[in-house]
Amino acid sequence: MFDLLVTGIVLGLSAGLAPGPLLTLVIAETLRGDAAAGIRVALAPLVTDLPLILLTLLLLTRLSDARPVLGVISLIGGGYLLVMGYGHLRSRSLSYDRPAQPPRPRSLARGALANVLSPYPYLFWLAVGGPLMAKALPAGLVGPGLFIVAFYAMLVGSKVVLAILVGRSKGILTGPWLILSFRLIGLLLCLLGLGLLRDGWVLLGMSG
Repeated sequence: MFDLLVTGIVLGLSAGLAPGPLLTLVIAETLRGDAAAGIRVALAPLVTDLPLILLTLLLLTRLSDARPVLGVISLIGGGYLLVMGYGHLRSRSLSYDRPAQPPRPRSLARGALANVLSPYPYLFWLAVGGPLMAKALPAGLVGPGLFIVAFYAMLVGSKVVLAILVGRSKGILTGPWLILSFRLIGLLLCLLGLGLLRDGWVLLGMSG
């Protein structure tokens, strides 16, 4: 149970700081307006992801005995985490596209739209979050629940903190502490990716 909590924290922090449409929009809205606009965008996953999580759990209950399917998904998820980890290890700064438009209202709605149209939440829950929860489901719902809470606390929380920091100083985007954090997160992601690859290997009956 504790390992799911820690895994949720690591994956949530990684997803929160990973370059993508939602992170770019958080920074853009903060630069256009203020930190409050960026924070509203950061809250978007709390609005959009619930149906995706419920769908994933429904599929998992139907595939609980389909070890080969979960094995393949675990291998895909492991590869995905290794690619993400490698990207974090190579990061030199937090890049973003400077917005050309003036500030606009309804930051949360735009953040929700960006998150729905991004492939990353779907890929994460089907290839990474899904296998992790499937492994813990036989022991009850507490473990998966802790994983979800920890994941979204870090996913949203890291973006909120970043919006506040960017609102105070753009220099935070290239600060040395941020780059060091990326390196550490990248290493942890690679380790988690290797763990998922191992789980997939076992589920496919290829171990020993």
